[in-house]
Amino acid sequence: MYDLVIIGGGPAGITAGLYSARQRLKTLLITKTFGGQVARKSVHIENYPGLGIISSMDLIQKFEKDLKNHPIEIKNTIVSGIKKDNNIISINTESGEKIETKTVIIASGADPRLLGIPGEKEFAGKGVSYCVACDGPIFVGKDVVVVGGGNSAFEAALSLSNYANKIYILIMGTEIRADSINQNKVKDNNKIEVVTQAEIKEIKGDKFVNEVIYTDNQENKDVNLKVSGLFVEIGSQPAVSFTKDLLDLNDKNEIVVDSKNLRTSVDGIWAAGDVNSLLFKQIVIAAGEGAIAAMDVSNYLQKQ
Repeated sequence: MYDLVIIGGGPAGITAGLYSARQRLKTLLITKTFGGQVARKSVHIENYPGLGIISSMDLIQKFEKDLKNHPIEIKNTIVSGIKKDNNIISINTESGEKIETKTVIIASGADPRLLGIPGEKEFAGKGVSYCVACDGPIFVGKDVVVVGGGNSAFEAALSLSNYANKIYILIMGTEIRADSINQNKVKDNNKIEVVTQAEIKEIKGDKFVNEVIYTDNQENKDVNLKVSGLFVEIGSQPAVSFTKDLLDLNDKNEIVVDSKNLRTSVDGIWAAGDVNSLLFKQIVIAAGEGAIAAMDVSNYLQKQ
């Protein structure tokens, strides 16, 4: 029986693990891999206090190293279900384990949002990617597409410019949501072309992607781009499938929490980071929420 099980290995989960270890709680952290959304984006982080400019992978490696210097158990697997019965919380994993605990912090983050177009599922891992850090180096000298108009899309394109020959950023509407710094960096990069009013229709290929079709809504015509890859950067959705009907969710499918202590609608369960209903999603905020949740878990257990 654990005092605490943390689900997720991103900034929120790792920080919760650090703080629970300091509180001498018997803690298990469950994650398939470390890093969460941060690890999927090969970008430079410039707003984490005290570290200056640091790559996303270097930051996560520092997080992971700190965590493993503390007495905390780690299981590399995926949670498939969670339920509560008689004040005992049971967690099932895809590897077939059943784990019992007094409390849980859900820090499972968010999964990439899908395009939902023909060819996306068929070519996932065969040219369609949701992880620049994982797959960017594969496309050395190739032409690729990035779909999205926010910071993540522009940062993905900038990262890909280290490898690819040409990058097209396709944006559905006319609005570019990326901040001015990223817009200026993209404007100054002669490898990147931004295309607005581009409604992506289909991904084609043989064994791998070789064509992306989109509708130019300004000219009202279809355009065929001969490319080798497509990176989806249109946001994310909370990773809550394993909770089923256990917790209250909002209209964005985020876990509803008390903003004061991050407690959910079920006694003994907290939610920290991108998976919860709080407004802002930033690495430093997720880390702070992990600390808040772990400290409140310690207080809760002492009162029990």
